Amino acid sequence: MSDIIDELIKSRLKGRSSIFRDKEILHPEYIPETLPHREEQIKKLAEILIVALKGVRPSNVLIYGLTGTGKTAVAKYVIKRLVEKAPTLNVKLRSAYVNTRKVDTTYRVLASIASSLGLKIPVTGIAISEVYRRYINGLENWGGLHIVVLDEIDYYVRREGDDLLYKLVRINEELSRARVVLIGITNDINFVESLDPRIRSSLGEEEIVFPPYNAEQLYDILKQRAEKAFQPGAIDHDVISYCAALAAREHGDARRALDLLRVAGEIAEREGVDRVMISHVKKAVVELEEGR
Repeated sequence: MSDIIDELIKSRLKGRSSIFRDKEILHPEYIPETLPHREEQIKKLAEILIVALKGVRPSNVLIYGLTGTGKTAVAKYVIKRLVEKAPTLNVKLRSAYVNTRKVDTTYRVLASIASSLGLKIPVTGIAISEVYRRYINGLENWGGLHIVVLDEIDYYVRREGDDLLYKLVRINEELSRARVVLIGITNDINFVESLDPRIRSSLGEEEIVFPPYNAEQLYDILKQRAEKAFQPGAIDHDVISYCAALAAREHGDARRALDLLRVAGEIAEREGVDRVMISHVKKAVVELEEGR
């Protein structure tokens, strides 16, 4: 067994990859400098949030769209730009991003939000009400505007209920020096109908809908990433087009398209070749299906 490991070390770890230049660029979490075909949604979200740079609390926002339609990327992109700009305008602005499908309890969600202000919250051992009290105190001591993004919020509400959401949409009533704006992201267009009417009206003050990408748009997204992710000559346009076409059949899912491209590259790398072929994409389809 040790001989197998030694051979892998010799073949894979010495020298540069013949396939990848920077594989991280193909992960959905990577936020590129530009987001093709989401200019309209970027503009709308920015127009809602831009008042934060005057120290004014923006409206809460609910973002809808199927998986892989750019919701999270756009939210992170816009908020990052605003947070970077704020110090030059002498505005206190911070953000918290929580994927509530992964951070899966009320305690952990609230602790993650509070921690984004630099507050030290133990992993366990105190009541949720105490975490909330510390968050309120931390906000008031800081005295700025906190943008809180709750991703996959529908999963959280189905699992944990909407008590925390009710607290968060009403939190500004308890604050005098600080303000909180809430952004909810969901794949479920009917999610809002399941909420308490008091939460529904406050959370959905503004709504943005993200349509699916088509094959041409997915091609542009993949091409932009591939130019930086792969070594020169390691991937052809027909491979990118094939990945885009496959993902377009799955409601225009850019995450799926990126996964296909990345896994196809990994398979080519494992096979010791220096080009990604359509045959590698077909193998990637099988590999990703087995992993679902």
